[in-house]
Amino acid sequence: MAMQRTTGFANAKPWVPLMLLLLLVLVVAGCVRAADDEQMRRGAGGGGKMRRRAADVMVPITILNSAVDGGAVCMDGTPPAYHLDTGSGAGNRSWVVNLEGGGWCNNARTCRFRTGSRHGSSDHMERSIAFTGIMSAAPVDNPDFHSWNRVKIRYCDSASFAGDTYDEALGLHFRGQRIWEEAIEHLLAAGMASAEQVLLTGCSAGGLAAILHCDQLRTLLPDAATTVKCLADGGLFLDAVDVAGGRSLRSYYGDVVAMQGVAPNLPKTCTDHLDATSCFFPQNMIDGIKTPIFLLNAAYDAWQIEQSLAPNAADPSGAWRACKFNHSACNASQLQFLQGFRDQMVAAVRGFSESSSNGLFINSCFAHCQSELTATWNNAAGGSPALQNKGIAKSVGDWYFGRAEVKAIDCPYPCDNTCHHII
Repeated sequence: MAMQRTTGFANAKPWVPLMLLLLLVLVVAGCVRAADDEQMRRGAGGGGKMRRRAADVMVPITILNSAVDGGAVCMDGTPPAYHLDTGSGAGNRSWVVNLEGGGWCNNARTCRFRTGSRHGSSDHMERSIAFTGIMSAAPVDNPDFHSWNRVKIRYCDSASFAGDTYDEALGLHFRGQRIWEEAIEHLLAAGMASAEQVLLTGCSAGGLAAILHCDQLRTLLPDAATTVKCLADGGLFLDAVDVAGGRSLRSYYGDVVAMQGVAPNLPKTCTDHLDATSCFFPQNMIDGIKTPIFLLNAAYDAWQIEQSLAPNAADPSGAWRACKFNHSACNASQLQFLQGFRDQMVAAVRGFSESSSNGLFINSCFAHCQSELTATWNNAAGGSPALQNKGIAKSVGDWYFGRAEVKAIDCPYPCDNTCHHII
C-alpha cells in the first residue's frame, strides 16, 4: 500500500503552529518599528520639528546642493554637507558647531587620493553618523550641551576649511573657505541667526579650523549679544623640530598653504608680521584672536609624535618606531625629547593664558582628540582624564558658562593616572 501524503497542520508536530505564529508577530512588529523609524528620520532630517528618540544616536546627512552655485564644493566638485541634530527645550536657541577633522593634503598624489574618500568627496560620506562626547544628546554623557542644536560640518577640502583656489591642471577644487561660509549661511537661515549661545568646536584639523575661524564666526552672527566661544581639541599643532633636526610639519604646512590658496584667509593679526606658513600654526595666531578660546590638548599629542616629531622620513633607521606607537617602549633619551616638546607647548600658551576669557586643559596624556569620545569627554560616562579634580566636560562647561576660570596644565608624564593613552 502506498503511503498517504498529508498536508496542512493536521499531522504537524504540535510546536510548529506556535513557531509560525511567533514569526508572524515578529514580522509585524518589525514593520511597525520600520515605519516609526522612517517617520522619526523624516521629522529630524527633513526640516520637521520632531525629535528622535534619545536612543537613536545616528544623525542623517544634509547635502548642500545649493552651495555648488557659489563654488563651495569638495575637492572633486561634489557639494558639501553637514549633519544636524536639532535642539530641544532650553537648548533651542543654543548651538554647537563642530568642524570635522581629518588631516590635510600637500601634493597632487595625496590630494587626488583623498577625492576617493569622505575627506575629498561627499559621494563617499556616511549617510548618517553617531554623535558622541560633546555632540551627544544624552544628558549623562554631555550634561551642558546635550539639548543644544548640534551640527557637524563635514570636512572635504583638506586645508582646515581655509583654502580658496582651483587647480585646473589637476582638476581639484580647494574651496574650504567657501564651504565654511556657505555652511554657516545655511545654518543662520535654519535658526542660528537668533542664537543666544554658540560654541564652535573641532578636533585635529577641525581644531585648527576652529581657531582659524573663531573671530570670523563672531562677525557672521548678526546679533552682537550672542555669546560666541570656541573650543579647539587636539588642534595645537606646533612648529617643532623633529628627531632629525628638521621641521617636518613646517615643510608640510608650507606646501598645503601654497597649494590650496590659504594665505588670504589667515588671521590678519598674524599675517601682518609673519609669513603665511607661520600663521597656519596656532601658536602664532592664538594671542591675536579676540573671541574666547578653550585649548584642549594632550601635552604628548599622539598625532604630532607620529607625524611631526618622528615621521618615517626623519627616522629612516626606525629607532623611534616602537616609541611613537607605544609610550612605554620609549627609552630615557626619547622621553627627554618628548618632555622638551611638552615644554614647548606650555611656553606656546603662556601669553594666551593671560587672558581671563580663555581656557586651558593640557593634560600629560599620549592622546589626540578627547572631546568627541564618550570615554574621555565626561567623568560619569567613562572616567574622563581630570585636572584639578575636574574632567574635560566639566572644565569646558565651567569655562563656557563662566562658572569658574579654567587654566589647567598638567605636571609632566608620568604623573597623571587619569589618562586614557590613545596611541
